[in-house]
Amino acid sequence: MAEAIPDVPRTRTSKPASTSLPRVVGDAGAGDGSGAVWNLTPQERTLDANVIHLPAGDGIAEHAGPELDVLIHVIDGSGTLATEAGDLALEPGALVWLPKRSRRAITAGREGLRYLSVHGRKPMLGLLTR
Repeated sequence: MAEAIPDVPRTRTSKPASTSLPRVVGDAGAGDGSGAVWNLTPQERTLDANVIHLPAGDGIAEHAGPELDVLIHVIDGSGTLATEAGDLALEPGALVWLPKRSRRAITAGREGLRYLSVHGRKPMLGLLTR
């Protein structure tokens, strides 16, 4: 006959994490207005991310992108991405790669446009002392 195991409360010992812990940092559908309605804020990171909301007909003028690749994910609404080779439709679910220094402009459609922009973190500008 097997020996009964005593009913002993079990505790879990926690230890300090060796790195930052995964966590929920925002809501991609939150925020109204125009421009960046959400930004990734933890200080210790190598990634930047923003949720951009453009009201109907609003846009981002043509420009050359930064010195890093950018990935955008269209959350809702619609719009147009103008490139040197022509226009691309932006619809919910679209994943769009914007190579570094590529020329582009974005115009929101009739219902506006909300997208997540993700790229490597730009180097911080340091203060120069003399």
